[in-house]
Amino acid sequence: MFKSVFAKYMTAFMLIIIVSFTILAAIISSMMLNYSKEMKREVVFSASQTVRQYLESQYTDYYKQNGGTFSEFVNSTRSKIQGSMSIFVRYTGNLILIAADSDGNILVTDPVADNEIIGKVIPGTIVRDVYADGYYQQSNLSGILNGQFVIQGVEVKHNGEDVGMVFACSDASSESGLVQVMIKTIIMVSLWVLLAALIAAYFISERIIGPLKDMGRAAKSFASGKFDVRVPVSGQDEVSELAVAFNNMASSLSRLEEMRRTFIGNVSHDLRTPMMTIHGFIDGILDGAIPPEKHAYYLNFIRGETERLSELINTLLDISRIQAGERKFNMSAFDVCEMARLIIISFEQQLDEKKLNVEFECESEKMLVYADRDAIYQILYNICHNAVKFSREGGVYRVKIISREKKIYVSVYNEGQGIAPDELPYVFDRFYKSDKSRGLDKSGVGLGLYIAKTIIDAHGEEIWVNSVYGESCEFVFTLTPANESQKKKLSKGTKQEQQTT
Repeated sequence: MFKSVFAKYMTAFMLIIIVSFTILAAIISSMMLNYSKEMKREVVFSASQTVRQYLESQYTDYYKQNGGTFSEFVNSTRSKIQGSMSIFVRYTGNLILIAADSDGNILVTDPVADNEIIGKVIPGTIVRDVYADGYYQQSNLSGILNGQFVIQGVEVKHNGEDVGMVFACSDASSESGLVQVMIKTIIMVSLWVLLAALIAAYFISERIIGPLKDMGRAAKSFASGKFDVRVPVSGQDEVSELAVAFNNMASSLSRLEEMRRTFIGNVSHDLRTPMMTIHGFIDGILDGAIPPEKHAYYLNFIRGETERLSELINTLLDISRIQAGERKFNMSAFDVCEMARLIIISFEQQLDEKKLNVEFECESEKMLVYADRDAIYQILYNICHNAVKFSREGGVYRVKIISREKKIYVSVYNEGQGIAPDELPYVFDRFYKSDKSRGLDKSGVGLGLYIAKTIIDAHGEEIWVNSVYGESCEFVFTLTPANESQKKKLSKGTKQEQQTT
């Protein structure tokens, strides 16, 4: 996984950088090339205009004094014209300046240019272009010049007539040279950036993929049943949050596995003990070891053990139905105060045996709630039974029902050992048993409160526990009061039952 993810990450990273710098090089090169061309055009245009104005001015003066053609003027003042051209070339860059007569015969060039081109004839097509609308091209003047030049050609006039022409030529090879330098520079920069990016990407990807590798190894350990492996956490970024979440999951799995083992041990004990008792008593009856007059006595023991087995099986079936989502709730209005009274009465013998100080507080004589009656009875009975079981002898045992903020709160309080603070978050987990020694809770398997929490959640209500370790414990859950229409349905049903009776 590491190599695959790393290779994909690095490949994508390098492709992005290469494509980005390629596009950047193309854009910058194009911009520089266009800029260079524009600059050359301005330079050759400005140079050609300046030389033309100079020649027109000098020829006018010459013509006034001596007369003669433009060719005669150039030939007689060649050195002076070349001197002026050399000044133009000096201040305008790497140029070649050419002057020709009206027929295209080259008469003079600047001193830097190759003097062998003097006397050559410019093709007629170029001459016509100059006289028609000016000449601007990248060419070699039909072989007159060596190499490609950006050329601007303009006509020279005298008294409104074309007497000659001027060409300003700038070497075009410098443009490609500039582009090459630019591309080389971008390539060098991109290589350094790519190297730095690769180094950074390696450490960043290692920072991301390293914890994933640790999680992969930990997951393999979980698959083999080892839940003590944890992923190192460093930093406060998303990867660290994932590592923390993974460790929390590992702790939950470890705790769940421990509770599962405890649950299996409890269930095994709760199945084995009554089965051994039943087996022993039945063997005694069949073998004649138990006299007939004692049969009824021991059969009562057997019935009690079968009831314990039946209760355990029903609890397991409840868990199975809840997990499969098959348990349906029949919502109706009922009096939760009356239900609490009946449950307390059912524990009368146990309350008397422990000499508990029983307190029952109900805000109203009748408090109607809307819920599944059997499910709430199961929850309240289980919580009240636990409160009796874990109460200290002579302690306070209180059931309180009050109405607050459009909710009815049902609480069951007892004085006793309570629940340790580090165990409070796990009270409603599956298989949880606070009395791991089975000193007080000899029959529970740690599913009652989980079932209660599941039922309360299905009703959209809340359940929680408040405990002062070594002193007391209180379980509280909420219910929704019945509205008027639900109360009317309850009253109609009650009247129908009375009439039937």
